Amino acid sequence: MPSWQDFQPFIVTGLALGGVYALSGVGMVVLYRATGVLNLATGAIGAMGALIAWALINDHGWPEGVSYLVCVLFGGVVTLAYGMAFGPPLAGRDPLVKAVATLGLALILLGLMSLIWSDKARSMILPTTTEAFAIGDVHVTWTQVIGIALGIVVTGGAAAFLRYTKLGTGMRALADDREITASLGVPVRRVEAAAWLGTGILSGASGLLLSNLVGLDSATLTFLVISSVAAALIARLSSLWGTLAAAFFIGLVNALATPILSISQYRDMAPFVIAVIALLFMSRKGNLATARGAR
Repeated sequence: MPSWQDFQPFIVTGLALGGVYALSGVGMVVLYRATGVLNLATGAIGAMGALIAWALINDHGWPEGVSYLVCVLFGGVVTLAYGMAFGPPLAGRDPLVKAVATLGLALILLGLMSLIWSDKARSMILPTTTEAFAIGDVHVTWTQVIGIALGIVVTGGAAAFLRYTKLGTGMRALADDREITASLGVPVRRVEAAAWLGTGILSGASGLLLSNLVGLDSATLTFLVISSVAAALIARLSSLWGTLAAAFFIGLVNALATPILSISQYRDMAPFVIAVIALLFMSRKGNLATARGAR
């Protein structure tokens, strides 16, 4: 069994991953509350944006800041275009159909990435990686700090946006009843477009940070969306702060399993296991509450 000193570096890594999972998880929750769509293409969109940024820097000599901005904007534009093209036709369909449709987008993007960039190993070195400081014996990079801070700031900002702005109020109204909201004069298409654009921008930012934290690999980044989905599901696709807490927990469990050789090869299962246990617990708790109310 590893010692406490062996686990310390992975605490920071887990919190950083959790913060980035929260970025895309919060975007998923906001989009689901506004449109009923669980966007499973978040990871693929972020991965392709990161690869485009890498190509602009290394193959075309673009400035790093501009390339990073392109990555984030790519996520917003692609997601917005998909939402505007396929959102209205899918509006009345079941949530499962909507989710499967976004899975199709993820597979298309994954195929394009394999075709254009192949599977050659790459690394995205952000300027914040080279600047680091120490907390005790733990080496901390500014990329990790940014990941943790962004997760918290974006969650708080999204909660305030939904609560206090007119556009956010429209998103919350859409989650309750789309037809009634439209009949009250709320510009449904504009509200939905804002939700798609916002979640796309968060996808691009998540892909950029994850490409530095875990490596720039299209398949790895695409399927890291599973951790974000697990966090959103644990929060029942409704609570932003619950999504943040679940994302941090998943990131910590995933990272802290690394030094334990007997289970490290199974650590990618952590999001599934945690989500299933949490959903079963919440379902059981809900059933008990219902039974007590019936008495």
